[in-house]
Amino acid sequence: MAFPTAVNSQITDSVSQVNTKVLGDAPAIATGNFMLATSQALSNAAHNATVCQQNNRIMDQAALTQGVDTLYCIDTQLTATGMTKIYR
Repeated sequence: MAFPTAVNSQITDSVSQVNTKVLGDAPAIATGNFMLATSQALSNAAHNATVCQQNNRIMDQAALTQGVDTLYCIDTQLTATGMTKIYR
């Protein structure tokens, strides 16, 4: 029983119980918030890694396409004629 006051003892007891419940719930809520923040950070890291890999593959494909296009644009007959003149 609470100390005698001008307030009804049932009110002071209920306030004490609510305060105790809040103090008891605080570690669980803090742990839940920590786990949520950690999982979101890890998800963002995984997403960023995936996007980076996709961008690298696009750049690789563009470089390959440009290289093949360059090879197809070389005039082999003109090159062979020039090489023949140089080495004769």
